[in-house]
Amino acid sequence: MEKRRIGKTALEVTEVSFGGAAIGGLYRACSREAAMETLQGAWEAGLRYFDTAPFYGFGLSERRFGDFLRYKPRDSYVLSTKVGRLFRPVPEDQVPDHSYVDPLPFALDYDYSYDGIMRSVDFSYARLGLNKIDILYVHDIGAYTHGAEKTKLHFRQFMDGGLKALEELKRAGTISAYGLGVNEVQICLDVMRRAPLDCILLASRYSLLDRTAEAELLPLCREQQTSLVIGGVFNSGILATGPVQGAHFDYQPASRDMLDRVDAMEKIAGEGGYPLAAAAFQFPLHEPTVATVLTGTAKLANLTRNLELLDTNVPGTEYAKYRPYTVVQSLT
Repeated sequence: MEKRRIGKTALEVTEVSFGGAAIGGLYRACSREAAMETLQGAWEAGLRYFDTAPFYGFGLSERRFGDFLRYKPRDSYVLSTKVGRLFRPVPEDQVPDHSYVDPLPFALDYDYSYDGIMRSVDFSYARLGLNKIDILYVHDIGAYTHGAEKTKLHFRQFMDGGLKALEELKRAGTISAYGLGVNEVQICLDVMRRAPLDCILLASRYSLLDRTAEAELLPLCREQQTSLVIGGVFNSGILATGPVQGAHFDYQPASRDMLDRVDAMEKIAGEGGYPLAAAAFQFPLHEPTVATVLTGTAKLANLTRNLELLDTNVPGTEYAKYRPYTVVQSLT
C-alpha cells in the first residue's frame, strides 16, 4: 500500500489506515476475538497506521491496540492516540453513556492543560503497554463537543499550557507529530492561526457529501504543510448505505433533504458504473494535503468490503458531477 508523509515530519503513513472507535464498542459490543481478528485483517491487507483514543471504550480500544501491536516490529507501523480527556474509576452504575457498549468502568473529565496532557500520555502508555506513541491529537476541543462558552475556556487552557506540553514531547522525541482530532473546521482555523500543526484528524468535513473544509482549511493546510487524516468518509453511514430508511448523516437520522441529495448522488454513481461508496472512499485521496483515509469497523467482513472499494475504478473527472453540502454547525 502506498504511503504519504505527515506534514514536515519524517513519518509516513499508509494511504488507508485503521481507526479504533468500533474496536472500543461504539454503538455495539465488540468482543476481544472480533477485535483481534479485524486488526489482523487490517495488518494482512497492508494497513500500517493505527489510530485510537482513550475515549474509545474508555480505554478499551487502547488496550486492544496495544495487545495486537505489542509483538509487531516497532518501526513497521505508526500509532496515534489522543489527549484532552482524563478518566477516573467509578462504580458500574455511574459509567456515563457516550454511545459505547460495555466500556471500561470509568467517568471522564476534560483537561487540555499542560499537566492534563502529560498525565493523559502517561495513562495511554500504561493502557497500550507500548513504549512509543508517534502522533498525539488533541481530541474534541471545539464547540461541536463543548458549546461556545466552554470552548473558550478549553481553548485558553490549551493555548496557555497544553500546546507547550505537546511541543516539549515532540522536542524530546517522545512523539513525532501532533495535531487536532475533531469533526469541525472552525477550531482548526483558530488553532492554526496561532500555532503550526503537523496534522489534523478531521472527521466528516471533507467528504464527497460535506466539503466544509474546502473554503478555508484546505488552503491553510497547503500553506502551512499540515497534513489531513480524514475520517468519516461515509458521513455516519449514508454514503455507504445510500438513502435508505434509517440512514444517518452527521450522527443523526438523515433529513428528507439529505436523503434526496444522496439519492441524486447514487444516480450519478450508477450512470458511471460504480458504487457511491467507492467514490466516497476514494474522494479525499485526490487532495494532496490528505495523508490517509481512516476506516474503522469491528467486523473483518466490513473491513474487507471497504478495502475492496479502493479497487473500483472511479475516474477523477466524476467528482465534478457531485453537488456537495456544507454543514453549518451550531456553536451552542
